[in-house]
Formats: sequence, structure tokens, C-alpha cells
Amino acid sequence: IREALRKVVSKQKAPGLLRLVFHDAGTFSASKGGGMNGSIIYELERPENAGLERSIKVLNKARGELEGSLHVSWADLIAVAGSEAIVICGGPFIPVKLGRLDSSVADIQGELPSEDLNAVALKKIFQSKGFSTQEMVALSGAHTLGSKGFGNPTVFDNSYYDVLLKMPWSDPDNKMASMIGLPSDRVLVSDKECLPWIQVYKRDQSKFYTDFTLAYTKLVNLGAQWEG
Repeated sequence: IREALRKVVSKQKAPGLLRLVFHDAGTFSASKGGGMNGSIIYELERPENAGLERSIKVLNKARGELEGSLHVSWADLIAVAGSEAIVICGGPFIPVKLGRLDSSVADIQGELPSEDLNAVALKKIFQSKGFSTQEMVALSGAHTLGSKGFGNPTVFDNSYYDVLLKMPWSDPDNKMASMIGLPSDRVLVSDKECLPWIQVYKRDQSKFYTDFTLAYTKLVNLGAQWEG
């Protein structure tokens, strides 16, 4: 699977693939189901998934490469693609267990955290999906990839935390700074439970890699139904 992905995935496409993982798995609700089940392919019309059809097109090419040699579920392909995206951008290698089954219908809407939530609401929604505050802060580090202004957009490192601690958006003279991060990133640095973890990950990139790996593994197994 990784070989097929390497043929079609570039650093520029990596952020979208990682976002795809979060949007497929993030629909998980302990009471309503959902999760890492490939249902995102039925949810591309939703406003929160705008732009993700480009990432699905990339994965369709990878599926074409695998045609005839290996049947892989969408859920597995998305989970491995996110892991491969991280490696391509210089981040840690995250092994992904295979065997997830795909859903044949869309997951319910409204379970993804919205971009304008405050820190308390964010912690609550992540908690409802089984994540601690520390795991939430580690997963948020994925925003280092992409065009949100956290360091090099195609390098997976700990620059997200460095930028958060500098709070550039609070400088009234810096017009560009208002573009940095989502509201849901900015609120983390002023939360007393999140701040210590932001400081830890800014100081220690290998600790960030270790904790991100554990949280990513948990994310891609959320609500998954397995073969056999």
C-alpha cells in the first residue's frame, strides 16, 4: 500500500491527506458510532469537508496502482495515507494495522469539532471521543502541515508549538499575523491545561513525535470495525 501511495503522494498533497484522516475518524461518537470507516467518501458535500475531494482523487490513483494485486478498504487506505504523508514531510514512521471494514453509508453530521470552539468545548469534544487534553494537544500539532502559518508548510515538526507560544496574531501591527492558525488553535495557548503540553512539545520534538504517534494510532482505530 505504501509503495502505491509513494507514487501519487507529494509533500504538497500531504496536508490534505492528514486532514482526510481527521475528518473520517473524527465523526466518532461513543453513543452514535461513526469513526474510521471510510464513510468520508459519502460526506464530501458537507461544508466542513470542502476541498477533501482532491485528496480522495489522489487516493483513487493509489487504488488504481493496487488494482488486481490487493483489495484495500477506504478506511485502511486513508489511515495509511495519513501515516505516509507524515513520513514524506520528515515526521515519524507510524505503523498502521490493517483490516478495517468500510461503512456503506455516511456518518452522522455534527461530530467534528468546529474551528471556532473555545478550549473548554474542544477538550470536552475530544474527551467524548476518548482523548485526554495531552492527546488533543499532540494531535493539534498536525497543523504544522499546510498553509496555516505554523513554520514550513511541508515539514512535519514541532514549529506549531513554537508559533503558538509567540502568539503572533496578538500583534496589532502585523497584518499577516491575523491569518495564522484557526481560532481553535489560538485558544489552546491560553488554556492552563493545554499550555504545559504546548511548552513540552516546543522544547522536545522527539517527545512530540512519540506522543503524536500514540494519539494518531488511537485516532485511526476510533470506532473501526475489523475483518473477521
